[in-house]
Amino acid sequence: RTFDLFFSLLFLCTLFPFIYIIVGIAIKVSSPGPVFFKQRRSGENGQEFWCYKFRSMCVNKDCDKQQATKNDPRKTKLGDFLRKTSIDELPQFINVLLGQMSVVGPRPHMLKHTKEYSELIDKYMVRHFIKPGITGWAQVTGFRGETKELWQMEGRVERDIWYLEHWTFLLDMYIIYKTVRNVVC
Repeated sequence: RTFDLFFSLLFLCTLFPFIYIIVGIAIKVSSPGPVFFKQRRSGENGQEFWCYKFRSMCVNKDCDKQQATKNDPRKTKLGDFLRKTSIDELPQFINVLLGQMSVVGPRPHMLKHTKEYSELIDKYMVRHFIKPGITGWAQVTGFRGETKELWQMEGRVERDIWYLEHWTFLLDMYIIYKTVRNVVC
């Protein structure tokens, strides 16, 4: 928690204000609607929380029911860039500061997915024993983004559980390094 507080405060007080101004203006100019998108997500011990992101889609009624897809027509052109570069995830440092998320941990899923996958995948809810993260082991080992098939979510859950069982501070540092490297390269 100490690392999460330090890291999120450092980011939110230094880089985030500039990113917010630039991305916020770009979002407002490119499509009508708010700068932030917020969605109820499943957190630690099944607690629900509002997860914040930069809005990457046109405002739509299916945002809590339908997962974003690679060629989703709801995405704005700017939103496609924000998603590819993971810039849309940066407001989640607010969730980290509030204690709802960690920098590293299993990615939080929308409530609909938690309900569906908890019935389909054995040990799915184990991933909720810790705080969800902005990035995680599953994301840096090939299970990032859309899950079209059940085996993709099973792979993500398998990696989330592996992370819980093998957690160390050095593993978190490695995951952060891999995340930054994947975004930059």
